Amino acid sequence: MRPRGGPPGGGTAQGGRAGERTSRAGQSLRWVLVKAAVAGTTMVALAFLLPLGLTVQQTARERAFTAADRQAAALGPALAITTDQAALARAVASTDAGAQGRIAIHLPAVGPGQGGAAAQPAQAVDTQTVETQAVDTQTIGVGRADATALAAAAKGRVLTVRVPGGYARLQPVAVDPARVAVVEVYVADADLTRGVSTAWLVLSLVALGLVALAVLVADRMGARLVGAARRLAGAARALGTGDLAVRLPVAGPQAEGSPAELREAAAAFNAMADRVVQLLAAERELAADLSHRLRTPLTVLRLNAASLGEGDAADATRHAVAQLEREVDQIIRSARRTPGRPSAVAVGCDAAEVIRERVGFWSALAEDEGRPWQLHGAQAPAPVAVPRGDLAAAVDALLGNVFRHTAVGTAFSVDVTLVEHAVIVLVGDAGEGFDDPSAALRRGEGHGGEGSTGLGLDIVRKLAEATGGYLLLGRSAALGGAEIQLRLGAGGGDSATPARRLGRARRAGRDAGSRA
Repeated sequence: MRPRGGPPGGGTAQGGRAGERTSRAGQSLRWVLVKAAVAGTTMVALAFLLPLGLTVQQTARERAFTAADRQAAALGPALAITTDQAALARAVASTDAGAQGRIAIHLPAVGPGQGGAAAQPAQAVDTQTVETQAVDTQTIGVGRADATALAAAAKGRVLTVRVPGGYARLQPVAVDPARVAVVEVYVADADLTRGVSTAWLVLSLVALGLVALAVLVADRMGARLVGAARRLAGAARALGTGDLAVRLPVAGPQAEGSPAELREAAAAFNAMADRVVQLLAAERELAADLSHRLRTPLTVLRLNAASLGEGDAADATRHAVAQLEREVDQIIRSARRTPGRPSAVAVGCDAAEVIRERVGFWSALAEDEGRPWQLHGAQAPAPVAVPRGDLAAAVDALLGNVFRHTAVGTAFSVDVTLVEHAVIVLVGDAGEGFDDPSAALRRGEGHGGEGSTGLGLDIVRKLAEATGGYLLLGRSAALGGAEIQLRLGAGGGDSATPARRLGRARRAGRDAGSRA
């Protein structure tokens, strides 16, 4: 007895189910390399260009103050010679910064008892305005620094103070041992950043150029890697479709530029393909040898069947022997056929015709055992992409499964349904059902007793999956026992998802071939 007792209304889908496969699109290796190059080059560029840009900005600032110091130093000789305001005003106007109103000289007042040039009265000057800010200091030019900053600079320190619109550079100059003048040079904010924007623009263009160059190099490298990987994938697909002659180049112009790892993978693929060819050749020889050995006992069996005389049992025996001889001949022809050559047997048949023939064959045994049976939906043509002999063997496996695993007198039924791009065959019985449907479909694990190999349902499942169909096991709603649902692709259509159709109500007498 086979394990029975599957849950009512349930089914087990085996193998690949069409329509349930989801392809996960990954990023191209070429694109990954490009992104890695962009990221790496950008980080390197930022690591160098940011400090360089800050250095340029600092250099521009120092350059502006250095120019201010030179302008102030240019007035030092004039202050050493004279403190005459008119002369100093002319000296200020002779400089570039003075002509722009950016230089001022702050002279200390002449103390009691001090004479000389500093005590001379001031003369009118056309180019500059001489101001007296307090009794302590006289200013030539436009001053911007406050008195506190001037007093601090007069102590001998060079100062830079913030003033509206920029900075004032204060440089002390001794006019005599007792007095210190302060030269003020105005540095505008624009002078501190002159050329910085241009430098940042040039550095940015250099960074973009480096990134573009890195992308170009990475893309070329990626093209070589992707080309080699795609050749490997294409060869694997070709081998999977039956092209046993496909090989990958491991040397020469086609392999030039490929990484050593991919060349090693190509060599391993070629070795695998050679091994597959050798194994298939050995398998064909073994199949041909075993089939040839069966000819002698088949000949004896055919002669014995011919001597059985007349009768249904004798005719059925002779028919079975003839079919067995055809199967053995087909195995020998298939084993001797060169790999890659199309089979001489036409691919495709009328499933309804084959099922009618096989059910008619098994009906004789059903009558002998007192089994009621029904055949539904086998009148209209039902084309499938399966060789006639393979479909007949599959139907025999399904019906033989009923006879082998159910008691004598157990009813069974066969339904044929033509749907879009597929044909569904339902084989149900009134037995005990399946205890473990998944175990029943595992290759070699059937418990059919003597004479059973446990391969029948597995062979049927593989036949269905080869056409894009499937095989389901469940419980028959009409008969209460096991039900097997076989879906065969009609060719050219998409695979379908297994339907949860595990039994349906049947109306007695709707088929002329139905028997009670």
